[in-house]
Amino acid sequence: MSIHAYSRCWLHLIWGTLNREGMFDPARAAKVSNFLTDYAKEKNIYMKINFVNTEHVHALIDLPTGMTIEQIVKLLKGASSHWINEQNIVAERFAWGRGYGAFSVSQSGVDEVCAYIANQAEHHRIKSFSEEYQRLATVYGLIWRNEETVEMVSVASPPPKSPR
Repeated sequence: MSIHAYSRCWLHLIWGTLNREGMFDPARAAKVSNFLTDYAKEKNIYMKINFVNTEHVHALIDLPTGMTIEQIVKLLKGASSHWINEQNIVAERFAWGRGYGAFSVSQSGVDEVCAYIANQAEHHRIKSFSEEYQRLATVYGLIWRNEETVEMVSVASPPPKSPR
């Protein structure tokens, strides 16, 4: 990576547990959240905020110039699932589900997305993870197929105004 490479590419990442099964109480979720923060820092991934819900994770990261979205998600999901099992954070064998969501965030939208992520506990008293994920996919111009499959409508779709 060149010291002359300048980049700011905010991504709102979302991924869920296997079968969308609720696995984390607040204390366990906090441990996983701390692990994700520390691990991202270790890998030189700037993670501005994350929130671990009972069955899914939200994270806002700045995509490093030398890594792809796929590489980052693989690192975060792989290392955290290994750590969760190694530390016996949950009683049974833990695994994240297939796939993830990666949604671009403009610099002017960072504070709003941070507030949205920080307010997840309250937010999910009103909307389920499936409803939330489907809405985000739709806002970002994707056609919702089911909980695991979406397809792009158009590369030329205008960027969304808000993640809510």
